[in-house]
Amino acid sequence: MKINSEIFKAYDIRGVYPEEINEDTVYNIGRAIVEYLKPQKIVIGRDIRNSSNSLRNSLVKAIIDAGVNVVDIGIATTPMIYYASGKLEVDAGIIITASHNPAEYNGMKLCLKEAVPIGEGSGMEDIKELAIKGQFSKSKLKGKLFKNEKLKEEYKSYLSGFYKKGLGRKKIVIDFANAMGIEEKDVLEKFSDELELNYLYDNFDGNFPSHEANPLKVETLKDLQEKVLENQADFGIAYDGDADRVGFVDEKGKVVPMDYITALISKEILKKKPGELILIDLRSSNAVKEVIKEAGGKVQHCRVGHSLIKAQMRRDGAVFAGELSGHYFFEENFKAEMTVLAVIMVLNLLNETGKTMSELTADLKRYYHSGEINSDVKNSQKVFEKLKEKYANGKLNKLDGVRIDFEDWWFNVRASNTEPKIRLNLEAKTKKLMEEKKNEVLELIRSY
Repeated sequence: MKINSEIFKAYDIRGVYPEEINEDTVYNIGRAIVEYLKPQKIVIGRDIRNSSNSLRNSLVKAIIDAGVNVVDIGIATTPMIYYASGKLEVDAGIIITASHNPAEYNGMKLCLKEAVPIGEGSGMEDIKELAIKGQFSKSKLKGKLFKNEKLKEEYKSYLSGFYKKGLGRKKIVIDFANAMGIEEKDVLEKFSDELELNYLYDNFDGNFPSHEANPLKVETLKDLQEKVLENQADFGIAYDGDADRVGFVDEKGKVVPMDYITALISKEILKKKPGELILIDLRSSNAVKEVIKEAGGKVQHCRVGHSLIKAQMRRDGAVFAGELSGHYFFEENFKAEMTVLAVIMVLNLLNETGKTMSELTADLKRYYHSGEINSDVKNSQKVFEKLKEKYANGKLNKLDGVRIDFEDWWFNVRASNTEPKIRLNLEAKTKKLMEEKKNEVLELIRSY
């Protein structure tokens, strides 16, 4: 069988079902994972997409045919799989999901024990090559399938232990987008005496009829914003498709930039872990870096992409990391995402300070940010060369694409890992300077 190599991304495997990814594809990938890792036991889970159960069956067959045991935790969020990979006696974890992609997509996210990422530069290329080749070792013995539903309850109990009771009452609106966040809703329901919870789209539906489960797209937050205002809620949250990302809306119905949430969570973490290192992706506002330092933390930039961030956290000893797309990575979950913990830490901070969400984030509005702007270009290499040439008097950082800093503004231009696009993020001390520099840099980018 022929496998479309395009489904292997920098951080995961994703494609349209059944044209690009299907039961045969997943079988080959499952065999390739075993061939590459040589594990004894793998934990798996799946989301609620219409094709996920069938793909799960194919994945189980592949792993068992290769003589390896499978622990199935059933319908699960991606953070649950990361937790399971650290808590269970397994060598790897796999979840069938296409994250925030529309309903016609499906895919897989992979990790080693303790959520060590498998991605670009850490095994994905080898698995791709083995899957496409399709020649696998024969096993004399079949593996066995074990089911473990208890793990999810342990995970939820563990999470609820981070909530600080008795500090105040809060009203929250949660938009599940008919997706996997529903699986974790009972974590906050344990505190119903202090939390008034209002839900949007809290029934599983693999067609995602309400809207795309992607809080990074501001248009998907419209219903949440309206519901927050209607209910006079303290804040609102929106999950993505596999619940490893979350977006926030303040009590005024305004979307909170996701890097601001990184700063707020950092303040909460640094109370218990003073002086520790926190990673922020290099597109984040300079205000985030400043607030972390003011709270007594150390801070470093990191590349974009969950597998790359997890690797850097391990290498540099970071206790927390935040990505501009709403991924929040915690030492408490083996340096992987734990979305409900992000919500709980924001809740704790609101209760401890007595401030509203808009008051907490007001201190972060120190600069003017362009937001991420995409451009289609013919020659991305030429773009990078010209940017470095034109802005040679700035401070160059080549961690991810090109970031160049000046005294009163900075920009980052990087090639997308998921689309054939160049992405620009730019920030300046004044709105006028931001607009001026944004237009200037975009003109250069789009001329190649």
